[in-house]
Amino acid sequence: MKTVSIAGVVAFGLLSLGAAPAAPPSMTDILAASPHGDWRPLDPSNLLILQLPAGRVTIELAPAFAPQAVANIKALVRAHYFDGSFVVRAQDNYVVQWARGEGHGEPHTLGGAKAKIPAEFDRSATGLAFTSLADPDTYAPQTGFAGGFPVARDPAHDRAWLTHCYGMVGVGRDVAADSGNGSELYAVIGQSPRNLDRNVTLVGRVVDGIERFSVLPRGTAALGFYAKPEQRIPIASIRLASDIPAAERPKFEALRTDSKTFATLLQERRMRPDPWYKNAPGHIGVCNMPLPVRAKS
Repeated sequence: MKTVSIAGVVAFGLLSLGAAPAAPPSMTDILAASPHGDWRPLDPSNLLILQLPAGRVTIELAPAFAPQAVANIKALVRAHYFDGSFVVRAQDNYVVQWARGEGHGEPHTLGGAKAKIPAEFDRSATGLAFTSLADPDTYAPQTGFAGGFPVARDPAHDRAWLTHCYGMVGVGRDVAADSGNGSELYAVIGQSPRNLDRNVTLVGRVVDGIERFSVLPRGTAALGFYAKPEQRIPIASIRLASDIPAAERPKFEALRTDSKTFATLLQERRMRPDPWYKNAPGHIGVCNMPLPVRAKS
């Protein structure tokens, strides 16, 4: 007589009853299972802490892409240039911008910062640790991630540059390419204006508190500027985290974009295997991939 194992009968019975397969891991599941080594602490010397009436906004600077602009911004911050400045512009589905100077508060010393620096729209791609996306892109031959930032690359011309994704921070400028020195900055709060790539010096991204920018009242003047001075949003201060006492400074860590966890998360975001999706996208854009950051205790 042929023997049949109990386990086989049970398995067959479950299949016959239509037992649901195990749910694929979600983004939350993937991050919860990530090993500590897949995260990197954010360097306090590259973190800006901006204080709005509604709370704190934290920006990670990217000196690997804009070393002169980042150095100038740090000099401005250490000169307390932005203390008492304002968010002067909030354009719907686009950017918020903050500044001081003529028409934007009283003039203030630049401290050790320079009045003029060269534009840093891109850099050499040589030596850049780059996690490439296989997915096609409209604006660049390749896109991916480097140092925790969204990046585009043109290997044929040895160029790489930061991309204008939600939360990215750039240097405001006039018509001349070198007319921005970091004394006016903006953050993307809407659609990803990739047409600005390689036309503006990008210096970093908001890693915490972007919602405090994105919910600001929209300006009614041209380009979303506030029509009246009293509508501007005051900025109490901007500080480098490294200049704040260690016990008081915020601490964050970011998921390494060269980690196994990030690769797993990337595939989950590309395919969206949860039951809600009836048609898997199968592709992802550089600005659609989340770059997780979490507070450290």
